[in-house]
Amino acid sequence: MKRTLSLMLAGLALSISAQAQNISIATGGTGGVYYPMGGGIAAVLSKHVPGMQATAEVTGGSVDNLKLIGTGKPYIAFSMTDAGQDAYRGEDKFKGNKVPVRTLMILYPNRMHVVTVEGRGINTMKDLKGKRVSTGSPGSATEVMAFRVIEAAGLDKDSDLKRERLGVAESVNAVKDGKIDAFFWVGGLPTAGVTDLANTPNTKVKLIDHADTVSAMNKKYGNLYVEDAISKDVYRGMDSDNKQATVMNILVAHESMDERTAYNIVKTIFDKREDLIAVHKESANIKLENQKGSASPIPFHPGAVKYFAEKGIKVN
Repeated sequence: MKRTLSLMLAGLALSISAQAQNISIATGGTGGVYYPMGGGIAAVLSKHVPGMQATAEVTGGSVDNLKLIGTGKPYIAFSMTDAGQDAYRGEDKFKGNKVPVRTLMILYPNRMHVVTVEGRGINTMKDLKGKRVSTGSPGSATEVMAFRVIEAAGLDKDSDLKRERLGVAESVNAVKDGKIDAFFWVGGLPTAGVTDLANTPNTKVKLIDHADTVSAMNKKYGNLYVEDAISKDVYRGMDSDNKQATVMNILVAHESMDERTAYNIVKTIFDKREDLIAVHKESANIKLENQKGSASPIPFHPGAVKYFAEKGIKVN
C-alpha cells in the first residue's frame, strides 16, 4: 500500500512538474514604464495562472526584446509597434532576420518626449543642431523613433548632433551633470525618470514640440504615429501642453507559443487589470475596445484571437 501511495505521489509530482511554466517578460530600463508594468504582469501571472512562474527582466527595450522573442525561448515582450513591424518584416535593425512574432494585446500609448531644461538654448527641434543629445539606448525603440523624428524635422542624426546612446535614467543624470543638453525618450505617462528631472531643485524642464513630424514619418513608415499632446500637468514646471508624436505599445510572443498559454496570459491580464493599475496607472489604458487589428501591424496570436472572440472582438 505504501509503495502504491509513493508511486502515486511521485506520478503526481511529475505531472505538476510537467505543467510548470517559466516565462520571462522582456521589459526595458528601470526608469521607464515597461519595467514596473512588466513586474506587475509577472506577479499576476505567477499568482493566477496555475503552474506559471513569470519574472520581469531589465532590457535595452523593444529591439532587444524582439530579438529575445526571436530566440524561441519562453518570452513575452513589450514593444512599440514601429519596432515590432520592422521585426515582423525583417527591416531596419532586423534586416535579413525576420522575427516570427505575434501580438498578444494592445497595451497603452507611448509618448515621444524630447526633453531639455531651461538655460540650454533649446526651444525648437532645429535648436538641437550642434547640441549634445541622447537618442536612447542601443536596442531600444526610443532610438528607432528618435532617428525618425530627427529625420522628419530636417536634421541629420550623425552630422547635426553630438549624439549619445543612453537610457532614460542615464539621460536624466547626464542632463543634471551638464554632460548632455537634451534627450529623446518614448514612454508612458508619467515616466519616472522625467518626473525626477522635473522635480530637481533649481531645474525647469522643457519638452520640445515635434507633432509636425508625424505626417512625414507616416508617409515613409506607414500609419504608425499620431499627433498627440502631453498635458502641462504631467511634469512639474511645464508652461504649456507639449505637442508630440505618439505610437502604441503592444505585448508580443513567438508564434510557436501554444494557444492555451497565450490565452491564459491575455485573460489573466484583463481579469486582473485593477491589480496592474495599482502598479502603474498607464495600465488603465489596457482596454478591450483598443484591441483592433488595425492598431498592430503584427497579426494576433491564435490564443489572443480566441480570448477576444469570447468578448465579441474580432482582431485578425
